[in-house]
Amino acid sequence: MAVWFRLYLHPSKTSPFIRHVVATLLGFYLALFCFGWYSLHFLVQSGLSYSVMVFAGLENMHKYCFIVTLGYLILCQITRVYVFDYGMYSADFTGPMMVITQKITSLAFEIHDGKISVRMPSLLEYLSYNCNFMGILAGPTCSYNDYMAFIEGTCYEPRHHQENANGKENGKYKQSEPSPKNDVISKLCTCAISLAIYLSLCKLLPVEHSIDNDFVSSTPFYLQVVYLYFAMLALRPKYYFVWTLADAINNAAGFGFNGYNKDGSPRWDLISNLRILDIEFATSFKMFLDNWNIQTALWLKRVCYERCPINPTAATFLLSAMWHGVYPGYYLTFLTGIAMTMAARAVRHNIRPYFLVSDSYKCVYDVITWAWTQVAISYTVVPFVLLAVGPSLKFYRSWYFCLHLLCLLVVLALPVKSRRRQVKEQQDGLQKDGLHGRPDRAQQHR
Repeated sequence: MAVWFRLYLHPSKTSPFIRHVVATLLGFYLALFCFGWYSLHFLVQSGLSYSVMVFAGLENMHKYCFIVTLGYLILCQITRVYVFDYGMYSADFTGPMMVITQKITSLAFEIHDGKISVRMPSLLEYLSYNCNFMGILAGPTCSYNDYMAFIEGTCYEPRHHQENANGKENGKYKQSEPSPKNDVISKLCTCAISLAIYLSLCKLLPVEHSIDNDFVSSTPFYLQVVYLYFAMLALRPKYYFVWTLADAINNAAGFGFNGYNKDGSPRWDLISNLRILDIEFATSFKMFLDNWNIQTALWLKRVCYERCPINPTAATFLLSAMWHGVYPGYYLTFLTGIAMTMAARAVRHNIRPYFLVSDSYKCVYDVITWAWTQVAISYTVVPFVLLAVGPSLKFYRSWYFCLHLLCLLVVLALPVKSRRRQVKEQQDGLQKDGLHGRPDRAQQHR
């Protein structure tokens, strides 16, 4: 379907209107096929938010839209979990709504910030952006401007190309439209490998085994740590499969071009949602999160972290928990994530400089922080997998809440200034430099 869309409904062969109509109708068809009449919630959510965009003033439109869209998502999640099938992994119609929520709120904030050329997209453009067949099932989210450039065929124009190290565009590679074939094949191979690994290991290494009474009582603690790491390692390929397949589908349709590499090869990672090697070899909590569910992380950064005046880290984790759903395990995971992030930040600011004096010290630091990151991530996300409060607290009790306590001690012993305070102090320092006639230093900071 995606390949047909790219080849036979190419922007050079048909109008943006036709591309919008076909992408939207195919998206609705897939939604009806997978979720039945539950897919009407996609239209209701989109319709309510569009009404807010039309009738609300520009000054507060993004806030109202955020409240309505996220509120409707949470209402549907509460209904699905507590009215219908708590804990059941049936076809979850709120999954696509999570992506639609990101798209609607991203668009509202872009309109408010003046980042799109029109005051309001048409209803067709809006529905096409939210419900197109490439992203209706698994996303990922994307910028409205990037989607419109794809529909109109302007995503290959020079202004969208990546510049090389000399600041010049690779003009000689712009003679023909780049083909996504190699990237699509590579991503489909990644999907096949990920699916095979997951199906082979998921039954052998269930996370639930970590709270089995016999396992906890008869297994040394260090082996429990090792088991948890491998159990989470076996679980991640499920997400690698879904997100990489979604990326491949978008690329096959012609969406996702991100300029050229230095060697002239095209890049198709504009809306990629993960970097597997950077995840598995992450040496910090932040590095792991920056490469996991990338588009969601960017959305959280745009709509919350960069705008929240008080404790943006905690607010961002809380929003992430609310967006994911209403299972208590989600909230336990993201509350634990706040503590992990603060502790990791404190260690990085206070301890890391001592290991940068030589390459050998740096290598030792990287090995230690890699092991810590993998254990910390595994420990943090156990409630996300177990979902319920009882099993989650049972797991943490079996570990004596050791990482929670360690994070608390680290934060108390190694305080770190907030980023806003660091920026303020840097600005004050620049002003003092200017007052004391030291423009050379001020210019250097700029």
